[in-house]
Amino acid sequence: MNLSYWEHKTWFDNVDYTIIGSGIVGLSCALALRQKSPKARILLLEKGSMPQGASTKNAGFACFGSISEILEDLDHHTPAEVLQLVQNRWDGIELLRSTLGDKAIDYQRKGGHELFFEKDQKLFIECRDRLDEVNALLKPVFGKAAFRLHPNTFGFKKIIDTYITNPFEAQINTGSMMEALLVKVRAAGVHILNGMEVASYEEDTLGVTIRVNNFEFRSGKMLVATNGFAAEWLQEDIVPARAQVMITKPIKGLKIKGTFHLDKGYYYFRNVEDRIMFGGARNLDFKTEETTTFGLTSNIQDKLEEVMRETILPNTPFEIDHRWSGIMGTGSQKGPIVIRLTDRVAYGVRLGGMGIAIGSHVGRELAQIA
Repeated sequence: MNLSYWEHKTWFDNVDYTIIGSGIVGLSCALALRQKSPKARILLLEKGSMPQGASTKNAGFACFGSISEILEDLDHHTPAEVLQLVQNRWDGIELLRSTLGDKAIDYQRKGGHELFFEKDQKLFIECRDRLDEVNALLKPVFGKAAFRLHPNTFGFKKIIDTYITNPFEAQINTGSMMEALLVKVRAAGVHILNGMEVASYEEDTLGVTIRVNNFEFRSGKMLVATNGFAAEWLQEDIVPARAQVMITKPIKGLKIKGTFHLDKGYYYFRNVEDRIMFGGARNLDFKTEETTTFGLTSNIQDKLEEVMRETILPNTPFEIDHRWSGIMGTGSQKGPIVIRLTDRVAYGVRLGGMGIAIGSHVGRELAQIA
């Protein structure tokens, strides 16, 4: 396909930076690039009609990691590395809040609670007994104790009758966040084009030739922000991870407020006004869920409904209103990959299910190394 003169001049002429992916990382990168280079021509390409991946498909947790997740991280990272991971999550959320404002993202700090199934008595005891250790480690981030014991005030069933609570955890409206980011990026003079899937690219000493749909164009630099989808291009430790989510219809008199984690964070739920949003359970079938294909599976959907019925809402009738899936990027390490691959190509990917917490920070880092 040949571009018209108008198409070429409007969108593809003298492009300085092309960003691939219009999720939270790509949009944050565009804003940071605009601050860095006020006169640069910046183009952002998105293969979907809306942002793909997880940015508009997550559950809206502004979280830092439950205590069992922190302890698991300590099994694979040094204490200094874990402290830095949590610090980055805190800084990323604060950057998101300062960029968009709490009202625009519907930021509500209702606290986060980790619940433990009755069968996980040993895990609960370990988390309880190591509260002081973890709180001391994370005090430089929060300034006070990050975790504390909390009674089962919401009446959940088939769990140990004590939560471990983080009062700093919050929830946001993911759709409002992304809409606010898109408005801000467009106002900064960045072109955003949807339905543009990059097939390949080729770099030379003068720039990058990017092949998209049925045509190609030139760009000074290319920045990739496609998270779990980047595994097909970047030979790094990136594993796509599908997350399945559901939400109930409105429930009259719902008392549950806040964000909640179960089974080392593999299950997670929250209230959305008078509904319950619930997702996870990919640990039932890791291999099948290591995919870039959106979709739902009966084993995971059935398990989510079972836990909803028996644990979260044991005495409350409910109906499921919507079901969907999103694609995350994970790996053997929890930190993101922000790498300048060559002089003209850089990547900011593998957010490890912490896109809301670190997406803004990763986007800014990606712009800085461009």
